[in-house]
Amino acid sequence: MRITWLGHSSVVLDLDGVRVLTDPLLRPHAGLLRRIAPRPDPASWSGADVVLLSHLHHDHAELRSLRMLGGAAVMSAPANVVWLRRRTQLPGVPLGDGWTPVGSGGVEVRQVPAEHRHRPMPHRPNDAHGQLVRGPSGVVWIAGDTGLFPEMAELPAMAGGAIDVALVPVWGWGPRLSAGHLSPETAARAAALSGARYALPVHWGTLHPPFVTRFARGWLEHPGRRFALAVAEQAPGCTAVVLAPGQSWVAPE
Repeated sequence: MRITWLGHSSVVLDLDGVRVLTDPLLRPHAGLLRRIAPRPDPASWSGADVVLLSHLHHDHAELRSLRMLGGAAVMSAPANVVWLRRRTQLPGVPLGDGWTPVGSGGVEVRQVPAEHRHRPMPHRPNDAHGQLVRGPSGVVWIAGDTGLFPEMAELPAMAGGAIDVALVPVWGWGPRLSAGHLSPETAARAAALSGARYALPVHWGTLHPPFVTRFARGWLEHPGRRFALAVAEQAPGCTAVVLAPGQSWVAPE
């Protein structure tokens, strides 16, 4: 199991011969938001077999990035898939509570809840979910954008076994968090609830509003370190793995 963080919520998961890409943001910017981290190297994300979309906010479902992915299948909630098929021409696979196989190596994906109902968009569906990905080498929980909710403790039962790695959002792209997001401290609590052995922070250190680069360092650079400290305090059975954009990590066997 190899995990590469591309920045924001974009992660490449190479698991048992299948390449999974989450919430791809592959261009220099996302609308008005500017990227402080380098643009992802195409070699790090090319050849994706499947793209998992948590929801359709512009910093998670950036249409120009999706159109760069060739024939990769896009998996998301049914309403999201219908909307995306019309706008990207990519094959769409609706996800639900059952397991959907990917490839021929025993990798499967299913949808799980997320708490992210704020800022509804009138022109896009507003379904938001996380995903579980499991294969012979382990189980990964991809939280998507979410707030904290008690049912996170039920994730091992949904996965049919222990969570090996949790990809959890720990901030956003501004100086304050809006509802439906995790702070470094509540993200550590989410990792503890899930029982994950390892937790990687995402959704931080990448995007900022225009014209504020000089003042953005605090909220861009600190959440990863705060998350690692909070995990050590709140989730003693979990190890935080803090990556820089573009960096990879291989899960121990």
